[in-house]
Amino acid sequence: MKITNNLLVLAVMLFSLASCNKKNTEVSDLDKLRNSNNRKTYPAVQMDSAQAINFITKQKVQELLDLSTLYLSGNKDTEIDTVIYSQMGSYFKKPDSLTFKRLFHELDSLKVKTVKVNNLEVYKDIHKKDTLDFAKFSVEYFDSKNKSIGVFEKNAQYILQSAPVKFKKEFKFYFLDFYSKPLPKDSTSVGVTK
Repeated sequence: MKITNNLLVLAVMLFSLASCNKKNTEVSDLDKLRNSNNRKTYPAVQMDSAQAINFITKQKVQELLDLSTLYLSGNKDTEIDTVIYSQMGSYFKKPDSLTFKRLFHELDSLKVKTVKVNNLEVYKDIHKKDTLDFAKFSVEYFDSKNKSIGVFEKNAQYILQSAPVKFKKEFKFYFLDFYSKPLPKDSTSVGVTK
């Protein structure tokens, strides 16, 4: 009986020791964000599929929102904050000081810590004589206790710009406007006639 108890205690100790030495092989969110940028190009063959455009757009929206929450959680004046801000700027065709104003204001006022993008769909809108690419999506905001703050419907305008690499036609993804309002439809209002 005493030998059995000793073997049982030894087995429990070995099991607990083995579980303590288990290494986490999953890449942390911070490492994902540290290595995310907008330098990746996508082959033209893949861009014929609406699913591929949907996937890429959702990925870019999620990355930009993750970088935004990370930037806002910092002091906004350290070297890493400067690097994060410049990474965020690389997602835009022409970033300026107003590019992030709406986004930062909303995230900051709601005290958002994490964001999850859902139900993204891309669509084209004809405005005057131009065909514009938009993404309509919902974002769920979470606070510091990972409690849902709410789900919000958002829009973003994007562009796929040709970026040939070594005789291959590829595209680069940029946002033109983030958290944009949908464009008003061109229509003539019906008035009252006498």
